[in-house]
Amino acid sequence: MTLKTSDILRENKLRVTSCRRDVLTTFLKRQEALSHADLEEELKENFDRVTIYRTLKTFLENDMVHKVLDDSGATKYALCMHEHQDSSVHHHHNHDHVHFKCEKCGKTNCIEELTLPSITLPKGYVGKEMNLLVQGVCDKCS
Repeated sequence: MTLKTSDILRENKLRVTSCRRDVLTTFLKRQEALSHADLEEELKENFDRVTIYRTLKTFLENDMVHKVLDDSGATKYALCMHEHQDSSVHHHHNHDHVHFKCEKCGKTNCIEELTLPSITLPKGYVGKEMNLLVQGVCDKCS
């Protein structure tokens, strides 16, 4: 059964607004990491850039999207595809997985099934996030 965008927002304890619904729909439809500019281009007829930015910030704070490393210089975001086992408890999940950027179509995607290796940092260093970007040709372009 596929959840509707309003159900996904409610599951994440977010108020349903037209912008949140449309941003989430865009992520679900495109199935790739998107920048603020990508979303603005897609939704500019209905929402200004500040409203889209605030929606992205809310999604990031509520663990619905995560930042994606990309060689373009623009911050991109990918939809987090995780399940909440208990909807009364907010579960933080791990974003330490590989991202893949296709050199032909330019799309950046999460490769969830490939996790990053565990590393031990030297004494005094505190890691907050780890990224790995693999570049090549995706399965749709090869």
